Amino acid sequence: MLARIANRFGIREGQLKRLGPLAYFGAAVLSVVGFVAIFAPWLAPYDLSHMDVARQLEPPSSDHWLGTDENGADLLTQVIYGTRVACIVGLSVVSICATVGIILGAVSGYFGGIVDEIIMRLTDILMAFPGILLAILIIFITQEPSLVAVIGALSVSGWAGYARLVRGQVLAVRDEAYVEAARALGYPSRRTLFRHVVPNTLAPVIIQATFGIAGAILAEAALSFLGLGPQDLPSWGALLDQGASYFLLTTHMAIFPGMAIVLTVLSVNFVGDGLRDVLDPRGLSRH
Repeated sequence: MLARIANRFGIREGQLKRLGPLAYFGAAVLSVVGFVAIFAPWLAPYDLSHMDVARQLEPPSSDHWLGTDENGADLLTQVIYGTRVACIVGLSVVSICATVGIILGAVSGYFGGIVDEIIMRLTDILMAFPGILLAILIIFITQEPSLVAVIGALSVSGWAGYARLVRGQVLAVRDEAYVEAARALGYPSRRTLFRHVVPNTLAPVIIQATFGIAGAILAEAALSFLGLGPQDLPSWGALLDQGASYFLLTTHMAIFPGMAIVLTVLSVNFVGDGLRDVLDPRGLSRH
C-alpha cells in the first residue's frame, strides 16, 4: 500500500528506504494521532461535558489518568478531543493554501507579463506581514474566534509561500521539450499547464506542505493560548494556557498538552525531513 501511494508521487520503492528511522517514527506517531482524532468519542474516558467541581486540579490518578482541569473536567478527554482541532486546522489550512498557491503560482509563472506582476506583488504584500499577527488582526476584526475563523485567518496569507515556490518551479520547466511538444500538438494552455507542467513541480510543494501542517498546528495553539482560538472546542493551546495559570499549584495541566504539541509537531517535521531527502533532486544526486 505504501509503495503504491509513493508511486503516485513519482517515488520509487527503493527510495522509501531513504526515509530513515526518524521519518518512520514520525509517520507512526502521526498515524496514532489521526486514529485518536477520528475515534475520539470512543477513546475518551469521559464525555466532553463531564465536570466534577469537587475534583478540581487533581493530579493524575486511576480515575483521571492525566488529572483534571480547573473545572474538574478530565484532562485526558480534552487532550484526546484536542487532536481533532489540531488535525482539522493543520490539514485544512495546508489544503487551502496549497490549492490556491499552486493555481496562482502556476498561472503566474506560465503566462508571465501583467498577470505575473499582479500576483507576485500581491504575494509580496502578504509575505511582508507576519502570518500570526495578520491572523490575530483578522480574528479580532471578525470578533468570532471559531474553528472556521481560525482556519480562514491562517489561510489568508499562507498561500503566498506556495505561490512563489510553484512560480519558480514553473519557470524552470515551462520551456522543457515535453511542454513544447504539448504546445506543438495544439493542446490548450490550461491542459498544458495543469496536465504537463504542474505535476512536475509538486515535489517541493509536498515537502513545504508537510512542514506547513506543523506550522498551522503551532499557529492554532498560539492563537488558542492567547484566547483567540475555538471557544466551543478543546484545544491544546487553550489547555496550555490553563496550565500556565496554575503552574505554581500543579504542573500536569501544562505538561501533558505541551507534550502533545511537541510530539505531534516534531513527528510532522521528521516526516518532512524524510520526504525532503527522497523528493529533493539535489538531495538525491548526493547519494
